[in-house]
Amino acid sequence: MSQVWFITGSSVGLGRAIVEAALTAGHRVVATARSEAALADLATQHPEQLLVTSLNVASESAWSAAIDTAMGRFGRIDVLVNNAGYGGLGSAEDIPMSLVRDQFETNFFGAVLAARAVIPAMRAQGGGRILLISSIGSRIATAGTSAYYASKAAVSAFAESLALEVGPLGIKVTAIEPGAMRTRFAEAGSMKIAPFDHAYDATVGATVAMLRTPEYQAALRDPAGHAAVVLAAADLDDPPTRLLAGADSYDYGAAALTARAEADQHWSALSRIA
Repeated sequence: MSQVWFITGSSVGLGRAIVEAALTAGHRVVATARSEAALADLATQHPEQLLVTSLNVASESAWSAAIDTAMGRFGRIDVLVNNAGYGGLGSAEDIPMSLVRDQFETNFFGAVLAARAVIPAMRAQGGGRILLISSIGSRIATAGTSAYYASKAAVSAFAESLALEVGPLGIKVTAIEPGAMRTRFAEAGSMKIAPFDHAYDATVGATVAMLRTPEYQAALRDPAGHAAVVLAAADLDDPPTRLLAGADSYDYGAAALTARAEADQHWSALSRIA
């Protein structure tokens, strides 16, 4: 059955792959980006099926306008995919607070605004799906990514509580946690890297160097595979509130869960003192 999908961060990478997959599946799509020109080719190919509009996900007023535009064109929103994201690397000591705040404004507060904007329409129509793109970084740790991973961990935690609130209203919520993909964030020339003290060369510096190696770039997965996971998740009758996406994400997530359980068990006597 054809649905109406509302997808943010649609100009490149995973967002564009989700738009293309949803269109191929016969859905009607509202695709948003900061620049509508980036989606002009898809709009020309699918004039009846696709609505392209600009959106700054960190702006509450922009969300209100975008939802009004979507409802005016298609009359409903069945699936929200909040994919828009922003990433920066640097040591926790040195990274500018402006870069920390920018990541939370886009990644976390953007997700909160997305849910708040679409819930009234979904509640009125009796249901819907909210898919928030998080990251495997919500479950693991990597030197240099403290701000980015923290913003994504907040998205996953938000999704879990939100699911409890809106589930009785017929709205299902899932945080999708992808691993490494061939996206703009993964490109060495596109990453925002804050200068850091040489004391962190062996930790943060090692992460930056690894991301720039041909081996890492070769291991990045096609976003189309992750888009397929998103479409399948939207069709589940009883979806999880957190879903690992990608074989690497699953392997890293499973290993992190085991390590955390072992650490909890090891320190259980200390934990139980309180």
